[in-house]
Amino acid sequence: MLETAHIMNLLSNSYFVLFLIIFIGFVIGRIKIKGISLDVSAVIFVALVFGHYGVVVPIDFQYLGLVLFIFTVGIQAGPSFFESFKKNGRELALLASMLIMSAGLITFLIIYFFDVDKNLIIGLLNGALTSTPGLAAAIDITGSPLASIGYGIGYPFGVIGVILFVSLLPKMLRLNIKDEESVYKNEIAIEYPEILRKHFVVNNENVIGKSFDDLNIRFMTKAVVSRIMHDGSVMIPEPETIFYKGDIIKAVGTKEALERIELLIGHETKKEIPLDAKFDVRSVLVTNKEVVKKTLGQLHILDSYHATVTRIRRSGINISPSPSSKLQFGDKLIVIAHKDNMKQVIRVFGNDDKKLSDTDFLPIAAGILLGILVGKLSLNFASFSFSLGLTGGILLVSLILGRTGKTGPIMWTMTGAANQILRQFGLLFFLAAVGTSAGSSLVSTFQEYGMDLFFYGIIITLLPMFITTIVARYFFKMNLLTLLGTLTGSMTSTPGLAAVDNMVDTDAPAVAYATVYPIAMVLLIIIVQILSLL
Repeated sequence: MLETAHIMNLLSNSYFVLFLIIFIGFVIGRIKIKGISLDVSAVIFVALVFGHYGVVVPIDFQYLGLVLFIFTVGIQAGPSFFESFKKNGRELALLASMLIMSAGLITFLIIYFFDVDKNLIIGLLNGALTSTPGLAAAIDITGSPLASIGYGIGYPFGVIGVILFVSLLPKMLRLNIKDEESVYKNEIAIEYPEILRKHFVVNNENVIGKSFDDLNIRFMTKAVVSRIMHDGSVMIPEPETIFYKGDIIKAVGTKEALERIELLIGHETKKEIPLDAKFDVRSVLVTNKEVVKKTLGQLHILDSYHATVTRIRRSGINISPSPSSKLQFGDKLIVIAHKDNMKQVIRVFGNDDKKLSDTDFLPIAAGILLGILVGKLSLNFASFSFSLGLTGGILLVSLILGRTGKTGPIMWTMTGAANQILRQFGLLFFLAAVGTSAGSSLVSTFQEYGMDLFFYGIIITLLPMFITTIVARYFFKMNLLTLLGTLTGSMTSTPGLAAVDNMVDTDAPAVAYATVYPIAMVLLIIIVQILSLL
């Protein structure tokens, strides 16, 4: 009796229960069966069981987790969400929208024709699309534990169904993965051409005797001249630097840019310019808030420090810099400068690894407060009233702040590591709380609806993917690799993307996934709000 009383006493301790559910959820989530695991979503299934036996995590943890989770998702998704509407992402955005809206339409038809509880089927929609942000919105808007139960029923096939669909799709379409990879690599080479380095001899009579400023080489060729050697002396080109016959220059740029350099300056040479002992080449991180969103031209580093930026590496892509290139926090620059000036140049850009790992909580608190206030604003149209609510307000504000990046001295963006840990904390608290809340009505829901809910969930998972595939292949002629990433991103399925990654040798699916994921996430939250109002 004493042991039972002791156990009951522990289970009445909300902190103990919260972390016990998270611990057991992580243990179960890491179990893989034929490469498939529940991952962090196992927490909600554990919480449902605890809730069934009367163990409840206080609702305050639910809202704390919701706020942190939605805010960090929006901050990270902001830049790619708005960028996705530019020309390269319009087709992908359209397909993601089509998939989410068709899933929403199917859900509405199920509510209308089969008389299923609206709150339950809204949760089922989010489970079938494996969307925890959507579930967060559903819980916030409906205030019903049935949404969590619906999510728990729809989620397992939502995970397995996406993996099966994308794995079998190449065979269904009778396409060869390797052939599709070759096509994609040719396309990406055009979009993101490789940055090359070559040396050229000055022998074009039209440039001999003219200054670097007169020729406007950067504008004419789109290449960067990083060094010049005249009579054995190496220098960084400055506006007044004169080109003499026989000088050797080192240029950095795309193949086409270097071809234009050859036409303008003279023929290519295998002779290389050695790095003069007076100069230094460094890889420098942009961590100084003062230069973020400024262009290289505005910084005047050539005039002030006789330094040249020859390359920008951003999100794994090498970019050929120009005076109009805007710097982003975390950019990695290749800089050439006189050794006497390199310290000042580094100070301009920051190059502080610690700042990349630091987290400033002022912007986080300010952003969440602003999001809560926006969510409380109400728009009234005759008898119809609409407000974004807690989820919608925080999501909208965080998307805008993530896209803005910086306001005066305030940096809204977070490092990937900081964002991930705050998001994980928020998600775990949220899943544990909503799961225990929903667990009390789990059995009665099954008794009322039986296997019908599983069938509805399968339809919501598979039918939108079939529709999207047909439109993508036969109307947009989309590459299979991009289509696979679009499908997994629209379904917000990380396990699905992992399955696709094992099938291919390129990052095409991951690029498409990253493009459509924020669109799908935001649109599904909007669909959830619309369904709740109907």
